[in-house]
Amino acid sequence: MIIGNGPAGVVAAETLRKTDPQGEVVLIGDEPEPAYSRMAIPYLLEGDIAESGTYLRKSPDHFASLNIRELRGHVAALDVAKNTVLLRDGHFERFDRLLIASGSHPVRPPIPGIDFPEVQTCWTLADARAIAGLAKPGARVLQLGAGFIGCIIMEALAARGVKLTVVEMGDRMVPRMMTPQAGGMIKKWVEAKGIRVVTSAGVERIERTGDGDAPVLVQLSTGDRVPCDLVIVAAGVAPNVGFLEGTPVHVAKGVLVDEHLQTSVPGIYAAGDVAEAPDLFTGAHLVAAIQPNAVDQARVAALNMTGRSARLPGVLAINVLDTLGLISSSFGQWWGEKGGESVEEVDPKRYRYLSLQFKDDVLIGATSIGLTEHVGVLRGLIQGRVRLGEWKDRLLHDPTRIMEAYLASAQAQAVWSAVR
Repeated sequence: MIIGNGPAGVVAAETLRKTDPQGEVVLIGDEPEPAYSRMAIPYLLEGDIAESGTYLRKSPDHFASLNIRELRGHVAALDVAKNTVLLRDGHFERFDRLLIASGSHPVRPPIPGIDFPEVQTCWTLADARAIAGLAKPGARVLQLGAGFIGCIIMEALAARGVKLTVVEMGDRMVPRMMTPQAGGMIKKWVEAKGIRVVTSAGVERIERTGDGDAPVLVQLSTGDRVPCDLVIVAAGVAPNVGFLEGTPVHVAKGVLVDEHLQTSVPGIYAAGDVAEAPDLFTGAHLVAAIQPNAVDQARVAALNMTGRSARLPGVLAINVLDTLGLISSSFGQWWGEKGGESVEEVDPKRYRYLSLQFKDDVLIGATSIGLTEHVGVLRGLIQGRVRLGEWKDRLLHDPTRIMEAYLASAQAQAVWSAVR
């Protein structure tokens, strides 16, 4: 049984069926629509795709053809002793092996007025429909949050022709993905596109205006008062773990899993946004809420659920973002490590930036802006934990030689591994 029909749940269900053609596979989703990708919602808002374009599988009978039973319902509780899940409508479903792929939900800060209908999150297709009705050309929109998800939403709002103000509590845009220099560079790029960005600020309250000029008035911590037709809350997400309360499944920020994606309870696994898995370098548990990690975790978990032996080497933080045409990326420990060496190359006029972080002669983290040809190379070096040898010192002198370093070091390491 799989709780959650997002990317992790869908890939896990298909892997289970491929690995075990005879076993019963149940896929539980709690929204009325077919399984879909939340990351496609901005493209829906931009008008690039229809709602059906967000669906993870295009054929209406895809799961039925694989003999995967789809179930619509919200899981309210888990009984580990009886191997059952309780759905909100009151009925139970039994399982032999369970995958928790329940995803995450948007955080709604405790701000007065946050429940007004003009205040929306952008997480579900229902949210997208509500936003589309309010985000008309010329509408005054304030977005709370300029993190990874916030920047994706911002792109869709800009494409709709709204007058947009973005408010971020951090001192820069994308503060949990970009160094101070890089985040500041993205802010300048966005402002040059006509979007107002207010950093180091928060929303204190949202009020009704009552004067017909705008439905709501947003009070910022800076003292500014912004009239708005729509407020978008993009203040981050949190794993869906409420139904695990009172169970022996260990939860920190997310569901704690080992390298096999198994939880503290044998036979129960977790994958995707809800899973807190070991980091590739440190071994410390972290939630890496991105689709590539979700899919990798789902495959490993599904294989282990059918009795295979599969392991995840470790979670690698991967972020690649298109902000109004400016491509940025960060990988691994982009913030560096105490005692490690680093180098930073900055070209603000051309919006080019590259930061490399080392531990000994291994690249453990990187941040880049405007250098798309290096994205795959950076990921490959970090994920492969490639020893750079003398190339580390060369990169400290000139980090733009990263492609040469990859060709020299990664290929040499591959040859050496093959010989051994």
